[in-house]
Amino acid sequence: MRPLFDPGEFTIPDGVHHLCAGGKSAVLRCTETALLRFLQDKTGGKEGDSRQEAEVERLVGRLAGFWSVPEGDVGLCSSVAEGVSILAESWDWRPGDNVVAVAHEYPSLAAPFVALPGVELRVVADLAALHARSDSRTRMVLASHVSFLDAERADLRALREAADRVGAALVLDHTQAAGWCRIAAGIEDFGFAACYKWLLGITGIAIAHWNRARQPGWAPRTAGWHSIGAEWRPDWPERPLVPGAMRFNRGNPNHAGAYALHAALDFLDRHDAAALESHVLALAGELRARSLEVRLPMLTPANHGASVCLPHPDTRTATALLARHGVWAWGGRGRIRVSFHGYNGGTDLDAAFDALREVFSAP
Repeated sequence: MRPLFDPGEFTIPDGVHHLCAGGKSAVLRCTETALLRFLQDKTGGKEGDSRQEAEVERLVGRLAGFWSVPEGDVGLCSSVAEGVSILAESWDWRPGDNVVAVAHEYPSLAAPFVALPGVELRVVADLAALHARSDSRTRMVLASHVSFLDAERADLRALREAADRVGAALVLDHTQAAGWCRIAAGIEDFGFAACYKWLLGITGIAIAHWNRARQPGWAPRTAGWHSIGAEWRPDWPERPLVPGAMRFNRGNPNHAGAYALHAALDFLDRHDAAALESHVLALAGELRARSLEVRLPMLTPANHGASVCLPHPDTRTATALLARHGVWAWGGRGRIRVSFHGYNGGTDLDAAFDALREVFSAP
């Protein structure tokens, strides 16, 4: 399998098999040009400032189309953790309410609910158990589109049904899917995604989706100059919020991140989204199949995303050994994670498989 993207358009060192998009993807060379344009606009006075704001406005509209939702339903925040925290703080909680998530959920999605007064964070063993543990006091069902830990790909329709059965909001984290997987975000009440993985952007900027058709009355409890509608002399008691999902962005947006993400989306738009999804799933599926054939330990189920996760007791040593073979993978939480993107191909797959066999044969 040949790479779908030209690896030469990325800053991948010679001799390296870059297989850690699930942590941080390789950097597009055009990102440098985009960031330089941002710096020029930042020092460009009022006209430059207007260009920065126009870049952000164009981006949120573009992201809405990218996620197949109405314009205005997508905004920006600095991280998934910040966006989910704003949501958690804003909800009209009552003592005895609960939120349900799997025990190994990513902290950015679950941690904001841990210390809420009177609210129970219920943790369950797996996605299937969300149904059983949800009840009439469940206010939110939390889930990742694709798990960071084992790369399991969730059944989003089943999650929607689990939330609807008890009248709860469905909150999804698309971070491990966005960029290689086509997102139809209308299924959720709220959704988020970091942009420095398969979306090929940088840190400090994340996507925040507010489904206004499902949650028309939602409003954050806190605001800043950028999320209120009257910039200079607002009527403080009224605090008029902007009408769309940019109310998740309380202060200055990450303009540099917006420029970089535009460049990344320009690049992704040059490639067929369905072909990219098929490509990365095929690579991950082949690595999983080969690993199972030679009886390597496996965490990743058959319904996987673009990564393959193998349990290992010493991930620091394991990933260092992989790196000595030129294979860059991610480690931690008791597992090695090998992630594929469009710049990967059969050569990367072969190198990863050979290196993994050596890792698991090491004393």
